Amino acid sequence: MRYGNKPLRHELKYFIHSHEYVSLKNSISRILVKDQYGIEDDGYHIRSLYFDDILNSAYHEKENGIDHRKKYRIRIYNNSDSLIKLERKEKFGQYIGKEAVKLSKEQFYRILDGNLDFLLTSGHALMKAFYVEIKTKLLKPKVIVDYEREAYICKAGNVRITFDKKLQAGVHGVDIFSDRVITVNAIEHPKMILEIKYDDFLPGHVRSAVQLSNYEYCAISKYVICRNVQRIAQRKEIV
Repeated sequence: MRYGNKPLRHELKYFIHSHEYVSLKNSISRILVKDQYGIEDDGYHIRSLYFDDILNSAYHEKENGIDHRKKYRIRIYNNSDSLIKLERKEKFGQYIGKEAVKLSKEQFYRILDGNLDFLLTSGHALMKAFYVEIKTKLLKPKVIVDYEREAYICKAGNVRITFDKKLQAGVHGVDIFSDRVITVNAIEHPKMILEIKYDDFLPGHVRSAVQLSNYEYCAISKYVICRNVQRIAQRKEIV
């Protein structure tokens, strides 16, 4: 599946509980392998800083069910600066497209400080697009999103199945490297998010192991969930 020259993937999301997680993990770990990023048995930590414009378009388009929408984020893994990615994720119904480019830690802080010329002169299309969005739509960092991810992969169909656990929202601050960022739980334990991504097909043995009919498909957005939780937490502080 393609949108113009952009390759697209299927993306399915479900809320599951801990007992369902145990059963699913036992099933898929027999036929899939863990991805290379996991450093612990339970996976690895992901921290993302999400951006939105002055109208909060990414937030409202998701809430209103707009089929074609996009959002920008900067992401790190395991609280390390060894890999920093600027990403643009686009949604086309149940299909997604994602583009990414590496940033240095210095470039990240230049973005926070508003020193953006390097984005325009970088020669990378995604950086240039990010620059244009900041300048024309007043894109700003909005919320830090934290969670732990346990991921399994299958080469056939380019399948990636992830369990995203302990979702937390940043209450204040946008520095993803700061140890002073305050986060609060965004979904109640033991609930977590199951995500299934694949290219053109989901292999039969994977579909049998996952048994999708047992779960209710949900239009889940970690960004929207965390923005809502952030607003509630900030409102309580004011009161």
